[in-house]
Amino acid sequence: MSTMLERVLVRCHQLRASDIHLGCYAEPTFRVHGSLVKDSYRLNADDMEAILLALLHERVGSETSASSETLLPGEGSLDFGYSDSEGRRYRINAYRSMGQLTVAIRYLNNSFSTLAELKLPEQIHQLVSAHSGLVLVCGATGSGKSTTLAALMHQINQTRPVHTITIEDPVEFVHPEGKGLVHQRELGRDFSSFSLALKAALREDPDVLMVGEMRDLDTIRAALTAAETGHLVFSTLHTNDAVSSVERLVGAFPGIEQDLARARLSRCLRAVIAQRLLPTSNRQGRIPAVEILLGNSATGNLIENDKTRQLYAVMENHRDAGMQTLDQSLAALVAQRWIEHEEALKHARNPAQFDSLVAQLGNQRGY
Repeated sequence: MSTMLERVLVRCHQLRASDIHLGCYAEPTFRVHGSLVKDSYRLNADDMEAILLALLHERVGSETSASSETLLPGEGSLDFGYSDSEGRRYRINAYRSMGQLTVAIRYLNNSFSTLAELKLPEQIHQLVSAHSGLVLVCGATGSGKSTTLAALMHQINQTRPVHTITIEDPVEFVHPEGKGLVHQRELGRDFSSFSLALKAALREDPDVLMVGEMRDLDTIRAALTAAETGHLVFSTLHTNDAVSSVERLVGAFPGIEQDLARARLSRCLRAVIAQRLLPTSNRQGRIPAVEILLGNSATGNLIENDKTRQLYAVMENHRDAGMQTLDQSLAALVAQRWIEHEEALKHARNPAQFDSLVAQLGNQRGY
């Protein structure tokens, strides 16, 4: 590890940062509880070259001719994983900005927090015992999707004697030996295409499949097939809510195939979890606001008949079944004083009715 990289990573853990941003002639910048904090010195081009080569050491070995010019592909960006000398895991994206080398580093806390420790709703825990179907975890970049998926996979591995295959870019959380068996595959190292790796996985006797991202139509097709044929499939989408996640999946198909896609999804969808991370009231951390859509006869019927807008009403009116909208989750967090009212309003889908929802939930829970 280069001296500069070591300095940056030490500072990351001192600040308890989730992300690091490094660039030529710029201060190392850390994301702490959602906000950016800059260090007091600047990196030059030689520093950045040394940092990238240190991060890529496992891939390039001791090749003296390696440089950022030869290591970054034609599109000018590269994704990979990195483990430091302490065994801590990071997700790396190296890219160019105005022609200069830039690196974004996500620290992956491989301690595997439980779903309860992550403050995720109790009904999500039930997904661990499911035996088939499709579970989507959705949200913007930095919303905690990978952490939630890792917690789900870890709990399955520790409690069920099943075979799990993960298909990732890159491998983020390395799963230890548990009650189950886990094989983790990484793009570029173990396979060249998400969709082909997913199709191949069906011949590898899996019970559970985790696909890092639904990134193209072929991957979506393969994931639906796996879910339809008795496998439990977990994946992610970069969407803001549960309804848009359903619409994104269906919309990925050509027009003439969308009716069939709706029918397939209506039968195999187990759950959509859409989450956002919000700063806590004491500003000492972040907590997820979570929208939950569960697959059942009512939601399946609406999906199959292209009435996805009505799914909001189903989620609002079926809290007893474990569903909830984002606004209901936000209101509960406000009522419990986990987050500030003003912060919740920034994310509410219907701000005009939000106060009455907070009051209603507060009265129901005795706050």
